[in-house]
Amino acid sequence: MKKSIYFLLGLLVLGGIQACQEDDSYHVPDDIKVQNFVWKGLNLYYLWQTDEPDLADDRFANQDELNTFLRQYPVPENLFEHLLVDRSIDRFSVIFSDYRELEGILSGTTENNGVDFSLRYKPGSTTEIFGWVRYILPNSNASTQDIQRGDLFTTVNGTQLTVDNYQQLLANTSYTLGLADYDGGNITANGQSVSLTKGVLSENPVYIHQTYDYPGHKIGYLMYNGFYPDYDNQLNAAFAGFQSAGISDLVLDLRYNSGGSVQTATYLASMITGQFTDQVFAKEQWNAKLMDYFNQNGSEDIINRFTTSIDNGPAINSLNLSKIYIITSGSTASASELIINGLAPYINVVQIGDDTVGKNVGSVTLYDSENFQKEGADPSHYYAMQPIVLKIVNKDGFGDYTNGLDPDIDQVEDISNLGILGDTLEPLLSTAINTITVSGRRAVVEPEIIFRKFSDSKSMDGLRDQMYSNKIPPMHRKF
Repeated sequence: MKKSIYFLLGLLVLGGIQACQEDDSYHVPDDIKVQNFVWKGLNLYYLWQTDEPDLADDRFANQDELNTFLRQYPVPENLFEHLLVDRSIDRFSVIFSDYRELEGILSGTTENNGVDFSLRYKPGSTTEIFGWVRYILPNSNASTQDIQRGDLFTTVNGTQLTVDNYQQLLANTSYTLGLADYDGGNITANGQSVSLTKGVLSENPVYIHQTYDYPGHKIGYLMYNGFYPDYDNQLNAAFAGFQSAGISDLVLDLRYNSGGSVQTATYLASMITGQFTDQVFAKEQWNAKLMDYFNQNGSEDIINRFTTSIDNGPAINSLNLSKIYIITSGSTASASELIINGLAPYINVVQIGDDTVGKNVGSVTLYDSENFQKEGADPSHYYAMQPIVLKIVNKDGFGDYTNGLDPDIDQVEDISNLGILGDTLEPLLSTAINTITVSGRRAVVEPEIIFRKFSDSKSMDGLRDQMYSNKIPPMHRKF
């Protein structure tokens, strides 16, 4: 009898061991669990998933096969880059080893000294670059130093800026900028310098909002520098001021706005208008498997409609405009371009400035959890991805502007004559006001020289030029 019991116990133990061995085929070793998250997240959500062979649904039969593949990439960032389509197609997907930094950047909080700048190639060079200050953030270290809009710089800590070293030099917590002068098209060091130190800084994107009185016109002006959801109420308050003032025209300055939240863009469009409540502002197009999910579970989730409230809370202050004047530059991107494209079927959009970037795609934040939401994220690491997952189009289905949106009135900023932001003599604002108030517009004076664009402070971190959605379909991992 005892022998029979021991035999049965032995079978149970053996069966348990075999079950564990079978379960092991689903096991992800600790040293590649980040890589496992990267592959599975991109396999589900990446916009170009079907264009990358190693992301194909039938690429791996089981977890063991996937593990073998993942071990070829001990650095998660290298795997991430491998799984993306060509960077000429996908210019914007990024991965962060610390999602706390990613979340801060998306909300407008960064390690920042307060200098917002643009980088340009020096005349006649393909390697050396220089910077010019676009604006200074209030309450920043730079706001206490002798540096202002229009200042030029060529060196950091005595080293000439180049296309190869600029990221390393400008990433330092503290550095000294070597200043320069504009002289007949040349950028010449002038021996002056300014030392700056970064700190944690939150940028209120509502940089300037004011009104101007002209015969027959009360013009509102808003310089808005980022679609950061944490400042939706401040944006709405600016429009309350415009409402109270009874403005007849609005100049929306997006020249330094590289994008942000799709939801915030929808709120802004609703503030500008108000007469199109519940109509389609923008539609999202995800990859095939996600579109199947949305079609089965409610396609309304991929439609962004004009609304009357912020997050079902405060009422939106709408102007009911039928025409708007929008200032753009070569740094105007993503959610800023969405405003132009999404409003165009409804009201007259007059674009003034330079061609925009051409970012018609959006991303989401993916965390290492079973459903890729932040709740339940693996506590052993802080990796998160911000991959491109959708293309966005207006109500007419148009969204093909990868080469940028062309202005109605061409005008490039002239670093020899930048003017003061918000001043009616500032060249771009002056053109907008003149277009509103004068029958027939004046010819725009071209800069003496147009310096070739290289980068700017917002595009350097790879996130502030994102357009992102906060709607993540709750998909579950393969295997």
